[in-house]
Amino acid sequence: MFRKVAIGISGGVDSAVAALLLKKSNFQVQGVFMRNWDGNYEAGFCTDEKDFEDATFVCRKLDIPLHRVHFIKEYWNDVFSVVLREYETGLTPNPDILCNRYIKFDSFFEHCRNNLAVDAIATGHYANTSFGPYLEQYNDNEGARLLQPTDKHKDQTFFLSQVKQFSLRKCMFPIANLLKSEVREIARKEGLLQVASKRDSTGICFIGKRRFKDFIEDFIKAREGFFIDIDTGHVVGQHSGIHKWTVGQRCCLSNWKHAYFVFKKDLNTNNIYVVPGTQHPALWNNLCTTEKPHWICKEPPALTDNGVLHCSFRFQHTKPLVPCRVVKNYEGLTILLQNSLRALTEGQFGVLYIDTECLGSAKINNVCHNLVQ
Repeated sequence: MFRKVAIGISGGVDSAVAALLLKKSNFQVQGVFMRNWDGNYEAGFCTDEKDFEDATFVCRKLDIPLHRVHFIKEYWNDVFSVVLREYETGLTPNPDILCNRYIKFDSFFEHCRNNLAVDAIATGHYANTSFGPYLEQYNDNEGARLLQPTDKHKDQTFFLSQVKQFSLRKCMFPIANLLKSEVREIARKEGLLQVASKRDSTGICFIGKRRFKDFIEDFIKAREGFFIDIDTGHVVGQHSGIHKWTVGQRCCLSNWKHAYFVFKKDLNTNNIYVVPGTQHPALWNNLCTTEKPHWICKEPPALTDNGVLHCSFRFQHTKPLVPCRVVKNYEGLTILLQNSLRALTEGQFGVLYIDTECLGSAKINNVCHNLVQ
């Protein structure tokens, strides 16, 4: 059923090995390099030319065609504009989750289906589905469930938690059952030396080497305000914009006995409330509410039938999963965590799991703070 496959080639080792495995499995493979940002704007700071050069090397080595497509307009409208609006309103968004939802598993999927006449797409993400790494267990009458990969340290299901079902069910994850170390070893053995030891990309790719605070100033007007200690009510410093700060971040204010950390941002006054010490109880919370959730496959039966879903939660992909109870409310979900987490942040996504399955996610819109010392 699935013979013609288009794979997103980023210029990194993961997508290179994924393409190699597809080719060795006798799929008809085409590579697609996505350009999502106008490098001319950030001349001298951001360029994807080195990545494109590496992607070209990989495809020549594997003898597969490489297409270069632009999703600059789509990225600006569906991801970056949303990110700017949320920063302006005091939230802390996650552009990687939005990019996967709207670009890599939507615009990319539609482009490949409409222009390359493929049966499926593939990526180098560390993830899996209930249909298998090569869709070998595909069932037209079932929904695809998003599953964690073998390499839990590199697990990227967190970033795929808003992906739509119609594209996920036609997506292959060839490196689902490999460890990162195995991926690099395969690349070396197969002569993909240009990417075999290449460092993983981190952060927002188009920012380049600039500090985020400097980059965002090009798009959001600076507006000064005060840092205010919530325990004393005293002004302890000044800042140049709430969009540059996130909950739990150290403020690096001088001349104070204890380091200060961001507790909450006040959009009306443009002040940032801070607490002394990283263990202040105001930074640790176990209750939040969300907007309407996105379920990868379908709403969990426990939530539909019993009204309470017992599962696991994370809002940062590097942190351990925490047991929780979930109920529906008028706007979305109410989530009660078994253990308090540091710096639960409005605008981030709460991602839910049962065992190795990622159920989906919902954007956090309110955190119930503990102000008792």
